[in-house]
Amino acid sequence: MPETSMIINYVPGEECRLAIVCDGMLEEFHAERTYAVSRVNNIYVGKVTNVEAGIQAAFVDFGLEDNGFLHISDLHPRYFVEDDATERVGKKTPRRERPPIQHCLKRGQEIIVQVLKEGVGTKGPTLTSYLSIPGRYLVMMPQMDKVGVSRKVEDEEDRTKMRDILNELDLPEGFGFILRTAGFDRTKTDLKRDLAYLMRLWKDMEASRKKAGKRTRLLYTESDLLVRALRDLVTNDISRIIVDDEGALARAAQFMKIVAPRSSVKVMRYTGRRPIFHAFGIEQQLALSHAREVPLPSGGRLVIDETEAIIAIDVNSGKSRSARDAETNAYKTNVEAVEAICRQLRLRDIGGIVINDLIDMRQSKNRKSIESLFRDRLKRDRAKSSIAPISPFGILEMTRQRMRGSLRSQHYTDCPTCHGKGLVQRPNSVSSDALREVAVLLEHEKVERVELVVSWRIAGELLSNRRSSLNRLERANSKQVQVRVSETLGIDRFSIYAYDANGSDVDPSRLPKPKSPESQLEVVESAAVPDGWAVDPIESPANLDDDAPPAPEGPTLHPIEMEVGEERASDTENGEGTSKKKRRRRRRRSKKPGEGEAGTETTEAETTQAQPTENTTPQD
Repeated sequence: MPETSMIINYVPGEECRLAIVCDGMLEEFHAERTYAVSRVNNIYVGKVTNVEAGIQAAFVDFGLEDNGFLHISDLHPRYFVEDDATERVGKKTPRRERPPIQHCLKRGQEIIVQVLKEGVGTKGPTLTSYLSIPGRYLVMMPQMDKVGVSRKVEDEEDRTKMRDILNELDLPEGFGFILRTAGFDRTKTDLKRDLAYLMRLWKDMEASRKKAGKRTRLLYTESDLLVRALRDLVTNDISRIIVDDEGALARAAQFMKIVAPRSSVKVMRYTGRRPIFHAFGIEQQLALSHAREVPLPSGGRLVIDETEAIIAIDVNSGKSRSARDAETNAYKTNVEAVEAICRQLRLRDIGGIVINDLIDMRQSKNRKSIESLFRDRLKRDRAKSSIAPISPFGILEMTRQRMRGSLRSQHYTDCPTCHGKGLVQRPNSVSSDALREVAVLLEHEKVERVELVVSWRIAGELLSNRRSSLNRLERANSKQVQVRVSETLGIDRFSIYAYDANGSDVDPSRLPKPKSPESQLEVVESAAVPDGWAVDPIESPANLDDDAPPAPEGPTLHPIEMEVGEERASDTENGEGTSKKKRRRRRRRSKKPGEGEAGTETTEAETTQAQPTENTTPQD
């Protein structure tokens, strides 16, 4: 039987890191810094700041910098039926039976909410008015009715036994309870002790809510990572808990003694001088959870790209050649990819919409097997998830519940140069953008001088390759443009400063708006258009004869038309038609350059091509 251990790296005042390892393989990882404690499951008294009927949601101020988002589907019936209304556990009122949110809440109304998940990116925290307070074995839900069983228990016989256990307890009215998987094998005494703890906690919350008045305030704070992990993550599968800090060890031992006095889990202390995560080989595995590419055992790899709402995972076969036929090789690589994908989702704690680009498989039984394997491996995940069948393009779409920011968002920030794009603009492109912005400023009469501040890369491009463009701008506007190098500016960034005739700064935002482009349009008359082709003028050679005959009357011909006309004239004089000319061209292509019919002669057409700029008719 595999040995599963919980390893805790605790640094007082800084952070707590926790890893669950099964036979040396990292299965779960959680980290929490002291200054960035999660607010998920905290309960607040808030005030409604705005009700948006268009999205059927309300924004609630609960004392933090960002207002929370409360959807109508997360609004308890007590706010649209009556104050003492209850709802049955597991039987949520359907969306179609709920009144519009503008009829339920008003601006400035007091409401008790719980944080469902942290804000991600520009989105604020997600709230709910369905409260739940977790204990070691029970979850208490105020303003609910009946009892329920954890959804992770799928066996119907076990669910019936768990309901019978709850019915034997003397549960208070007005509260719903859910029996957790950790409380399945516990005695009635253990459950009563946990129930008494939850009721004391609720009485303290009620007293705090009534004393504090009408201001926004905190009613209930979720425990720190150490206590939460011992409460929620310790199951019968875990055989030992290893802690490297003496104070954290004492807290862990005391907590386990109170909530699970007869548990077989051993609480141990690590006394080595080497960091505990290095000693157990966890740091090396954590490095892969930050990497963009994750190798697979057979030689393939995963490429994981994370955005705010969508996670794209590409499965590449790489050097994977375990089977001779392509179908078997693709199936085996996808099996390894499923194991790695489900594990990386847990370790990185990423969620939202996940797009898995698998290797194409033709046989339907292989596709169904991969889908079944996905469902089986996702059962180990504590976050809710759902998957869709593999599409004809070999893509498996899935969603994973997101409770907080991902592991990457906790340890990384956007690059100040590329701002998260992963790319920087080329110097010639930045130079073009800068010159266009300078031209806009030089248009204003108040601006007499412009200073362009750039990095050394852009300065080199402007002062060398774009020197003529700078000079052209200065001559066209009769104003001065200066280029200054900054060591602190990003390599693809630029700043522009404008000055008037007295050398004072000019604020570009206060300059008058430019004229409408419609007033600056001119209609070009056809008579003003010169004859000829719309091509840049070509300078004549220096040795061109000044006494050349005058050009024939009529419109000027393009050099290509002139050449074709000369060839036709030559063929007519020789009595040769067009077909003969084409045959002669085909023969000429088959010969090497410089060779005539007998190796020394040159045809008339070749003579014509050798003199494309002359307007005289070739001699016979």
